[in-house]
Amino acid sequence: MSVTRQILLALVLGIVSGLALNTGANALPEGSVAWLDTNVLTPVGQIFLRLLQFVVVPMVFGALIMSLTNREGGVDVGRRAGRLLGSYVVTSAVALTLGMLVAYWLSPGSGAESLVNQAPEGRNADSLSQWLVGLVPNNPFTALGGGGLLQVIFAAALIGLAMRALPEESAPLHRVIESGYTISLKVLSFVLKLAPLGVFALITSVIATQGLDLLERLGMYVIGLIIALALMALLYLVLLTISGARPIAFIKHFGQSLGFAFGTASSGATLPLALGNARSYGMDESLASFALPFGTALKRDGAAVLQGFNALFVAQLFGIDVTTSLVITVFTTGLLVSFSTAGVPGAGLVAMTTVLGAAGLPLEGVAVVAGVDRFTDGLRTALNVMGNCANAALLERFDSRARKQTSPE
Repeated sequence: MSVTRQILLALVLGIVSGLALNTGANALPEGSVAWLDTNVLTPVGQIFLRLLQFVVVPMVFGALIMSLTNREGGVDVGRRAGRLLGSYVVTSAVALTLGMLVAYWLSPGSGAESLVNQAPEGRNADSLSQWLVGLVPNNPFTALGGGGLLQVIFAAALIGLAMRALPEESAPLHRVIESGYTISLKVLSFVLKLAPLGVFALITSVIATQGLDLLERLGMYVIGLIIALALMALLYLVLLTISGARPIAFIKHFGQSLGFAFGTASSGATLPLALGNARSYGMDESLASFALPFGTALKRDGAAVLQGFNALFVAQLFGIDVTTSLVITVFTTGLLVSFSTAGVPGAGLVAMTTVLGAAGLPLEGVAVVAGVDRFTDGLRTALNVMGNCANAALLERFDSRARKQTSPE
């Protein structure tokens, strides 16, 4: 059985096991489910995620260095980054708009006032200047040790371009980095053998401890969010079809990454799988090794949908009129926040406090959706990964057509 099918099977078994533990908790010794979650399920899931994080940085660093030091990589990187950023802004704006439109259409917040409770503590978002300063690491070892993908990309770009300018002097280091990249791929193959177990533990833990009661009370909210996410995913399939990027093959090859993203709710943990799926899909390796880490650090369609949808949901929840100025504020802050949301479980709630605060909406709304956030987080992460990979595939098609138009007859 392929790893993709094993992961999907683990997801199903995890849901069933989690439901069984949650519904049968009363028949079991008191505290047994909590003990199982604390001492078995959560540690297994966290160990698996840490193993993936262990291999992410050397893979990304090595792949970027190798793409920048090849014959065309250094020339293409600036152009590719500009085109990716442009497509990220456009598609994220569409995702945010879809979230608001679906929320406005369904009005999931109407009649749910009884769910209002005390909001969890949030944190203030960094200013733009602080964010820009944070992109530059103190030294390359800080970037590699900290695990921040944007810092890793910056360090790799700087070192890679310097190595490209000094091909003879950098040849020994290039061999070391190439060897390290190959070894990291082998480590990844070892870690992936544990993927079904890790996904099973993570999903079982969530459902066993949280259950589905709150999902029933927030049914319209969950349904609306799923509709908005599905519409954005459908839009990507349409764009892939129009561009000739083989949408069926895209789903077939990236299905493993999408299922894994759903199970772990972590874009960063999914990156190594996405890089491997890009190779099997036939994506240009130099493009994939730059575009996918770049998108993992910045591209968050799921977060954009969430911020637009949640803001209108909270306005409805508290009976606040949805004015033009409120929509503009939510759109602007939601778009900016979507690019700075961390690719880890639960980051959307922290970002939500920023959007609600900027729009003057009550932060108590965060507490209402906090209970179901982990259930929808996997779907949002899957859309994040799909958007990242789809934008890379669309860029490849654009580059291919541009080369054909400029090549001599």
